[in-house]
Amino acid sequence: MKAIRRFTVRPVLPEPLAPLHDLARNLRWSWHTGTRDLFAAVDPGRWAGSGGDPLRLLGSVPPERLARLAGDEDFLARLSEVADDLRGYLHDDRWYQERARQSGLPAGIAYFSPEFGITAALPQYSGGLGILAGDHLKAASDLGAPLIGVGLLYRHGYFRQSLSRDGWQQETYPVTDPNELPLVLLREPDGSPVHLALALPGGRRLLAHVWQAQVGRVPLLLLDSDVEENDVHERDVTDRLYGGGSEHRLLQEMLLGIGGVRAVRAYCRLTGHPAPEVFHTNEGHAGFLGVERIAELAERGTDFDSALEAVRAGAVFTTHTPVPAGIDRFDRELVARHFGAAAELPGLDVQRILDLGMETYAGGDPNVFNMAVMGLRLAQRANGVSTLHGSVSRDMFAGLWPGFDVEEVPIASVTNGVHAPTWVAPEVYRLGARQIGERRTEDALSVGGSGRWDAVGQIPDRDIWELRGELRRQLVDEVRERLAASWRQRGAGAAELGWIDGVLDPNVLTIGFARRVPSYKRLTLMLRDPDRLMRLLLDEERPVQIVIAGKAHPADDGGKRLVQELVRFTDDPRVRHRIVFLPDYGMAMAQKLYPGCDVWLNNPLRPLEACGTSGMKAALNGCLNLSVLDGWWDEWFEPDFGWAIPTADGTATDEHRRDDLEAAALYDLLERRVTPRFYERGPEGLPDRWIEMVRRTLTHLGPKLLAGRMVRAYVDELYAPAAGSARALTPDAARDLAVWKARVRAAWPRVTVDHVEASAGGAELGATLGLHVRVALGELGPEDIEVQAVAGRVDTEDRITEPTTVPLKPVGGPDAEGRWAYEGPLALDRSGPYGYTVRVLPAHPLLASVAETGLVTVPSEELGEGGGVLMR
Repeated sequence: MKAIRRFTVRPVLPEPLAPLHDLARNLRWSWHTGTRDLFAAVDPGRWAGSGGDPLRLLGSVPPERLARLAGDEDFLARLSEVADDLRGYLHDDRWYQERARQSGLPAGIAYFSPEFGITAALPQYSGGLGILAGDHLKAASDLGAPLIGVGLLYRHGYFRQSLSRDGWQQETYPVTDPNELPLVLLREPDGSPVHLALALPGGRRLLAHVWQAQVGRVPLLLLDSDVEENDVHERDVTDRLYGGGSEHRLLQEMLLGIGGVRAVRAYCRLTGHPAPEVFHTNEGHAGFLGVERIAELAERGTDFDSALEAVRAGAVFTTHTPVPAGIDRFDRELVARHFGAAAELPGLDVQRILDLGMETYAGGDPNVFNMAVMGLRLAQRANGVSTLHGSVSRDMFAGLWPGFDVEEVPIASVTNGVHAPTWVAPEVYRLGARQIGERRTEDALSVGGSGRWDAVGQIPDRDIWELRGELRRQLVDEVRERLAASWRQRGAGAAELGWIDGVLDPNVLTIGFARRVPSYKRLTLMLRDPDRLMRLLLDEERPVQIVIAGKAHPADDGGKRLVQELVRFTDDPRVRHRIVFLPDYGMAMAQKLYPGCDVWLNNPLRPLEACGTSGMKAALNGCLNLSVLDGWWDEWFEPDFGWAIPTADGTATDEHRRDDLEAAALYDLLERRVTPRFYERGPEGLPDRWIEMVRRTLTHLGPKLLAGRMVRAYVDELYAPAAGSARALTPDAARDLAVWKARVRAAWPRVTVDHVEASAGGAELGATLGLHVRVALGELGPEDIEVQAVAGRVDTEDRITEPTTVPLKPVGGPDAEGRWAYEGPLALDRSGPYGYTVRVLPAHPLLASVAETGLVTVPSEELGEGGGVLMR
């Protein structure tokens, strides 16, 4: 008979072992080697069987084993040491506290994301966005930053992947019980669960509980709609990550954004955590958090426009997608039905809410509500996740700032990083600790800050090579075990699996490729010339072996066909010992895969990879990258760190020829550059030049890849300025700013540039032009605007490239016609074709960028003939 409900009956820990409970509940164990080693010592066999999950371990250890440990002085001494270390980690001042004393950093920061990849024991992630969010929380914890994470608790999480006999992806959705996860229910002082409620159309309500995970110093709040008081439809809102139709997704995103703010308020009320001064939206899914914050201020009597300014000042929005198709978009009528008097946020005008997300710009669809557009309109500061992605994002969203060059669109970039203590293999960590000590190694991996890890340069070549060999051997064992399990799921009998014992060779160059399977990541590019790939795999002197993993979205049949095509190739008896596909890619697999590979392959369509952090995790373990110049690799590639696959991006190249050319370039690199370097031996029998590349990857590239570097950049470049703006926007200041913006927008059509002239002795390098400009300001005054000269080299169509701006000063006015005079010097600091223009911009001390209002006035084309391009 089958049980109708499953749960774990946990043993009562003897009093001396009580600290194990706190250690198991704080997810720092997922990246702290000492804590994991302690749990392994509780029962090594059961620890392996638990998948490295302390709660599962403690639920399976027999009482007699616990009793023996309670009397084991050596174990109790280790337990006391690890527990003391956690207490110090949680309460001692760290980087953020030291900085806050000097620079007034925000007292609290709320970080919203639809998914969080903290550990395989908390399966609430699907891919890179969630892993990045998890690494962000961990790094913030290591730095002492006062973050509160906010997400949803999915009862089915993301799907588990298996393969049919013919290689077709199959999905299952195991149910997760929050009571068996490292979570506690957020409760009121009387012990009752915190209840959050959203009003739905038709008088219905969506209720949610709040579960809390403790990620080191950072609380993570996860909202759960599986509440008995909900109807079936509402209970299922948080059933699956990225599941369901449009209304289902809209309800998820309303719960995440609106319910998430309410969860943060409840948590701060109950715990005394400082209220957030900054709200960070990680991708557009949580964008409604800004609308909820406007509603909070409206309830206190603040008008919508003033509330919008106050909310924007303390908001940060991070976009992760380089393509419009990656953004959640809803029909405007669907959104309209869920707000207003008969639904949620009845105190706000529904049209004002719709205006925040409508694509009311050239090329947009005015009947569509765009979550990324709302995120940008509700945040004074925004960023992409690599330098290249920042540029792509500015181009993609330029329609929101018409009249400005793409380079001035106010979207910055903070390149992603990865949490090294999570992703660096224990063997790599121990090698570093042996070299510089455990504490310095821990700080180098978590806090970072050093331009290079010089200590790695002192590790002998033989130690590095032996470590790489050990990690490769561990991967071979892992692959064989997972491959056997996969074939058994596909229906193979024991008599068919003998060949798996010979899969992969721990002495062969090993390439890894693992990621989600949308078409732009080109899972099957390596199969473009299967005969050539087969020759690479089977070369007698310089063979290659490849380990591949990845999930296609359940609704993406095209992605599933790519998986099937690859699986069928890997099933070929001629090559299946050299190339494998491992189903059900997740954190547990990744933590073995990254360290065990020698080369990490990445071949997306440039520039469609926003950042791509898998190669970072591999690099931190001494793996070299072989990648298209996209995402972070475009920014930091050097020949010392790996190889760049040339991009065939000419406008005359169709997609099939492009793939042919880039696949051929990949094969060429493997045949002529990569495999010779790996198999070439020096006088000591070691691949000296390969080891030197590993060393340089670790010493020079490693520090850049850290999530600690990333979070420090967010603090300095986004959180601190946002907190400063939020503090400056007092209710009176917010109201004044809103009134000023309304006045400027109304008056702007009458702002013109009426005359531009220049006086100069000659157009020679080092000379100075004297610019004289007259502008009409209508009802505005000089205190409302800034007049700038914009100058630089020009192209063949007179477009100014790499411009510099020079503010001009008012020298008189208004004249009889109401015009103001502005003057200033313009230095000719560059030779060659050169040009200039002038422009008028709104100016206010509380604006974060010159483009914030989206308003700009430039000379008319007729006037530009006399005052624009200077000479050729």
